[in-house]
Amino acid sequence: MDSTADIEIRPATNQDATAILKCLAAAFETYKKDYSPPAFADTVLTNETVHVRLQQMHALVATVSGNVVGTIAAAWHPDIKEAHLRGMAVLPEWHGQGVAAKLLAAIEAWLLSRSIKRMTLDTTLPLAAAMKFYEKHGYHRSGKIGDFFGMPLIEYEKRL
Repeated sequence: MDSTADIEIRPATNQDATAILKCLAAAFETYKKDYSPPAFADTVLTNETVHVRLQQMHALVATVSGNVVGTIAAAWHPDIKEAHLRGMAVLPEWHGQGVAAKLLAAIEAWLLSRSIKRMTLDTTLPLAAAMKFYEKHGYHRSGKIGDFFGMPLIEYEKRL
């Protein structure tokens, strides 16, 4: 494995769509059995929905030697100074290498530069490691629990 110094974060482009899909699929494959089929499809995206995300959100990719190893996206609402994070994923072989922390720091910095004051993200109960990661990085449960295709969807928030 390369060191975290070799991880580059940059805005995602339409040319990254296939790599983003592969990253999401690999990152969430372990949890497929815990998700309802529509929830899993919404999480890993399709060729069509990945392009919608790239068009409607600010998406970043983490690359090593030009290869995508992680991704994250954010929808931001300047009128209410809030943003919502989606699609944080890191290839399994890159877990524990600092990729997720670099992606999260980069998207937060980008949002902060746009005067965002509150960030939210949603996660599901099977993603216990993700919940610990977000809590370690200053997010806490907001108390809001939604329905994600039949699964509890737990909202986390962070104020900047």
